[in-house]
Amino acid sequence: MISNLTVLFCIIWAAALFSGEKFCFWLPSYWTCSWPMETTDNPGDYVKIAVIADPQLMDRTSLNLAPKSLALEIVQFYTDIFMRRAMLASIMPTKPDMVLFLGDYFDGGPVLSDEEWQDSLNRFRHIFDIKTLEKVTNNQVYFLSGNHDIGYAAYHSHKPEVISRYEKVFGSRNYHFKAGEVEFVAVDAQTLDGHPQQKQTSASWTFVNNVSRDSISPPRVLLTHIPLYRPDWTSCGSKRSSPVINQRISRAFDDEEIMYQNYVTEETTNKLLDSIKPVLVLSGHDHDQCTVTHIAKHGAVVEQTLGTISWQQGNLYPSFMLLTASKLKLSNASDAVSTHLCLLPAQTFIYIWYIFLFVVTLVAILVWPTTGLNIPLRIGEYMSNILGIFKSNIKEKDEDENCEYEMVWDAEGSMHLIKKPLKTVPSHSTERVERGNATMRSAAKKQAMHEVNVLMPQDVSGQLGPDGAAKLGALKTSKSNVRFVIRRLVRVFKVLSVVAAVNVPIYIMLLFADWIDK
Repeated sequence: MISNLTVLFCIIWAAALFSGEKFCFWLPSYWTCSWPMETTDNPGDYVKIAVIADPQLMDRTSLNLAPKSLALEIVQFYTDIFMRRAMLASIMPTKPDMVLFLGDYFDGGPVLSDEEWQDSLNRFRHIFDIKTLEKVTNNQVYFLSGNHDIGYAAYHSHKPEVISRYEKVFGSRNYHFKAGEVEFVAVDAQTLDGHPQQKQTSASWTFVNNVSRDSISPPRVLLTHIPLYRPDWTSCGSKRSSPVINQRISRAFDDEEIMYQNYVTEETTNKLLDSIKPVLVLSGHDHDQCTVTHIAKHGAVVEQTLGTISWQQGNLYPSFMLLTASKLKLSNASDAVSTHLCLLPAQTFIYIWYIFLFVVTLVAILVWPTTGLNIPLRIGEYMSNILGIFKSNIKEKDEDENCEYEMVWDAEGSMHLIKKPLKTVPSHSTERVERGNATMRSAAKKQAMHEVNVLMPQDVSGQLGPDGAAKLGALKTSKSNVRFVIRRLVRVFKVLSVVAAVNVPIYIMLLFADWIDK
């Protein structure tokens, strides 16, 4: 039964690992997520764009861990492998025509040294398989700057080199591109609320003003890493999993430049909406999903803030977005763009499930009966009772065999049979004394009884006293319990060793099969 139990848990753990490490990441692309506005009749009428926000790769600034330490390496690996699986198993199978990143690629981007920044960049390229992505999409991969990439306005005046370092790899921070009949306008939101005379702020507003001068423009989508202003306690809709965060702005004491903000200011928001006139706004930065509607001069505008794709950035439900942009000129501009939010596996819950399964495995091995769960146990008891009837008849025959019959004649000459027990011959010291099925020589029996009498506490008359009997019973019970616990612990060790020997290699294989470049 123990071998059967071991096989059972080997199978259960293998299924759990396959589900948590593979199957969960296949769900979005094959069952739970699909492209909006796409039909089998006209799939070529839309450009398919996958949108990803806030990978925020963990580094030495994330958890105050020593650089290159084992703890930091482990945290980085398990964070990175989740995003790589999400990219390879959930996003890439949807076959997007374009991929759009909404910023915050690194965690401590502005403060990292050039060597550390390059190391994070290499990780980013590996996680999202940028080379393959550029081949598949014909180099249609677009990036948006985030505050964890270049910092805020207060940082730019002290370390302008972080901006040049970013632009050398990811390109311009303010640009626009076209997908079908839809124009996407990317703005560096970190510089918008700086001093107008500041170089980076002036450049961003010059770009916005140039875009707004187009008298005839296609439907536009505004891309900003920092969300637009909304009043405090504005509802974010049903897809948000964390409390709403209200506006927070921190400024430097010396020059009043912005050191942190979670929304752009109300004035900046109105200027952007009135200048660009978008039909949709996409943003990140908040790490959680949020959908709000802004009222601009040209009408209502929906803003969709996309949650982080990382499971280590405060969101239990990481996500990405599938967006379709129409290739046709539509009378209603708002119909040109459609979106579908796709949720990724909740990695935290997967690890909780592993812990729960381990506890269940441990308890089951400890309490599982040695003979297993015998289902026909009661049937066996009934059969034993029935057989007991026949055994009673056999017992009567055995009694006849131990007796003899003597013939006696009465006065009238009639004969009668009288049952008499057999005469037993006294046994000598060298003969065996039989009790039931056990046999013991008399000498051996006397020696054993003598040893027992020596070990047993006795009273003056040589008989076992009440206290001695109680102590003897407690001693026997204690020894029996210790032996039982030891046997169970040995069984737990054996079963867990076999289960681990089978499933640990499977787990490692699943991990590195996804991590290694194809």
